[in-house]
Amino acid sequence: MGSRMGPAGEGSQMLDKDTKTMMGTEDTPRGKASPDPQDLRPSVMHSIKLFVLCHSLLQLAQLMISGYLKSSISTVEKRFGLSSQTSGLLAAFNEVGNTALIVFVSYFGSRVHRPRLIGYGAVLVALAGLLMTLPHFISEPYRYDHTRSEDMPQDFEATTLCLPMTSAPALAPSNGSCSSYTEAQHLTVVGIMFLAQTLLGVGSVPIQPFGISYIDDFAHNSNSPLYLGILFAVTTVGPGMAYGLGGLMLRLYVDIDRMPEGGISLTSKDPRWVGAWWLGFLISAGAVAVAATPYFFFPREMPKEKHELHFRRKVLAAAATPIVEGEDSPSEQSPGDSPNKQDGLAQIEPDLTVIQFIKVFPRVLLQTLRHPIFLLVVLSQVCMSSMVAGMATFLPKFLEHQFSITASFANLLIGSITIPLSIVGIVAGGILVKRLHLGPMRCGVLCLLGALLCLLLGLPLFFIGCSSHQIAGIPRQPGAQPEPGLFPGCMKLCSCPSDHFNPVCNPSARVEYITPCHAGCTSRVVQEALDKSQVFYANCSCVVGGGPVPAGSCDSACGHLVLPFMLLVSLGAALACVTHTPSFMLILRGVKKEDKTLAVGIQFMITRVLAWMPSPVIHGSAIDTTCVHWALSCGRRAVCRYYDLDLLRNRFIGLQFFFKTGCLVCLILVLAILRQQDKEAGTKATVPSPGLEQRLLESGPEKEPKDSRV
Repeated sequence: MGSRMGPAGEGSQMLDKDTKTMMGTEDTPRGKASPDPQDLRPSVMHSIKLFVLCHSLLQLAQLMISGYLKSSISTVEKRFGLSSQTSGLLAAFNEVGNTALIVFVSYFGSRVHRPRLIGYGAVLVALAGLLMTLPHFISEPYRYDHTRSEDMPQDFEATTLCLPMTSAPALAPSNGSCSSYTEAQHLTVVGIMFLAQTLLGVGSVPIQPFGISYIDDFAHNSNSPLYLGILFAVTTVGPGMAYGLGGLMLRLYVDIDRMPEGGISLTSKDPRWVGAWWLGFLISAGAVAVAATPYFFFPREMPKEKHELHFRRKVLAAAATPIVEGEDSPSEQSPGDSPNKQDGLAQIEPDLTVIQFIKVFPRVLLQTLRHPIFLLVVLSQVCMSSMVAGMATFLPKFLEHQFSITASFANLLIGSITIPLSIVGIVAGGILVKRLHLGPMRCGVLCLLGALLCLLLGLPLFFIGCSSHQIAGIPRQPGAQPEPGLFPGCMKLCSCPSDHFNPVCNPSARVEYITPCHAGCTSRVVQEALDKSQVFYANCSCVVGGGPVPAGSCDSACGHLVLPFMLLVSLGAALACVTHTPSFMLILRGVKKEDKTLAVGIQFMITRVLAWMPSPVIHGSAIDTTCVHWALSCGRRAVCRYYDLDLLRNRFIGLQFFFKTGCLVCLILVLAILRQQDKEAGTKATVPSPGLEQRLLESGPEKEPKDSRV
């Protein structure tokens, strides 16, 4: 989930042993590289084991900083007044810079100093993380009780009480026009975040592909799967750490570095609470910068590892082994894999210039997509990735609103339940493929079963949740704005600005008011406890008995259902992840050996363009359509304050269901094609072999296989 190991690990230049001849790693006896004389000196930086350790730590930190925004998406929305569509677009911009440059990784290959390029990319990632924190430092302190900060005291509860119209202070509504400086500052802050996300994607381009190809080139052939398995196992913890870090940072107040005098009267359960979202980026950027340092000291080439390790960590290697070692396994070959019968993909010559590469790539892409198995498997992965991208980006926000839990607790649930079970699913899929020696047909069956069970586990999610409680003066139709005439008549003598937000709850009637003024409250009482204080409002004309009523939103009546909901979501994610390795097997076994790098690179690019980029925007737009009350800032819609929870649940889970169904349909078509190929192969195998003389007469001159290289 959100940020991921994803297909980038298997992306460009992935595990194709043929690339070693291009890189000079097998042109000497015993397959050693030919480094410069100065690189032959004994050095700790010439150890491939040290490189594996450093790369594991770097990818762990890089995936942590890439996934951190998803853990704090709702907090960023509240802090800067963003809609879910805008925040989804912000999350997707991480993929824009990555996708724009990832195609060139397969071109550059070993023509560059890979460790240094990885180091430069990591430094850019760290700088992008620091840039992401800049909006916090250039913005004014957060005003949790109003959408504008001009001429407003930090604690202005007195202005949200019910005051007679004659004595109420004249307050300009915040949904009016803003100064040009305020509007420019908002655009600057949002622009900086979009730029930071783009640079974050650009910096991550060389890290995974170059690191994997470097390990595969200089590790012993028998050790390479183990090293890649260790790398994969360590880095998949990155997204879980991102959600865990978000859970910890969001417990701290956003302006912890510039707290107002006298402190604040908010708790993390208050809907106006904004956590220290920026602090996680600061920590993650520091971790990436530290992990990037060793890469500037690794050589361009190192002596190929001579000895095979005397131990095996099969569980760690299971996810990588089928992709690395299984390429020569007879059990993995499909019936039509002979060179004479297979529809090979177009291959790009290694000596093309950059301009030639750009010109020829569209033609190669179209030729590759004509392969039916390849196209259908990639489309199934697009559907599954779209489901994962939407869930990773907006599941924390969905849990916050649906079950009235804090952003911190939502992130801890995802980081401690969903991510670990997803890792187990990926590893289990790799083990099943390796241990059972699954061929293409059985890999397709395994993918189909995983997708079907994931779909069935998602059905109960439509019914786990609660309807919205009553909010005084807020219509239930999405998109409608409250008007003064819609508020109850009990507060008609009060001067209540409609743009203020300081919710209070009448627990006995389960009615929520957007401010104490709208509840008709005229006084405020603070009850001090041992470690915190509780705010109450009294003398409320709209509450039976006059109150007191506590500050804050009403708790959800189905908060106890969050754990069953998360268990079903996590099990579904694990089953979806079981299809990860076998789906790649279908791609790798369906093309010729020399085409695997290109095929997986194209798969990676298509998945990014069609799934990881648009899916967060689609999910964010769907969430926005369920909003019933928007905060207004400078005459525009800012953050949504209340949702129609039934509509939110149906549309969010419905989108997930739609993508799961699309994946299932594609896999059914894949199995149908594979079964047809098996029948054709069986029919040809049963045809009696003609005699030797007849074969000689009928054979004729052999046709040269058509060269698909471009």
